[in-house]
Amino acid sequence: MSDERDELGLDLEDEDELEEVSNIVFLNDEQGNQLKFEFLDLIGYEGDDYVVLLPVLEDGDEDTGEVVILKVDKDEDEENESYVAVEDEALRAVFQIFKEKFADEFNFTDED
Repeated sequence: MSDERDELGLDLEDEDELEEVSNIVFLNDEQGNQLKFEFLDLIGYEGDDYVVLLPVLEDGDEDTGEVVILKVDKDEDEENESYVAVEDEALRAVFQIFKEKFADEFNFTDED
């Protein structure tokens, strides 16, 4: 693990800095643009796993306050995983679980 920390340019004594870096996820959109997200949670629902991500804002980006929920799709060997968009009742259910779990940490509105 120390090699990984060295590659990231981290002070080996600073665990908080490592945690901040490890919570960042990079995903590519349909146009091949790399987008940066903060990993907030992994939620299991009806036998599937879902990630809850918060877009990391760049200079000039407007904060919409919206999270992104994606289903974890694993290959047959369960060695590689990808994230796929969901637009069904599972999305609402996973968001409701997330809201209940983090009610004290985030200020949620009643909008969908």
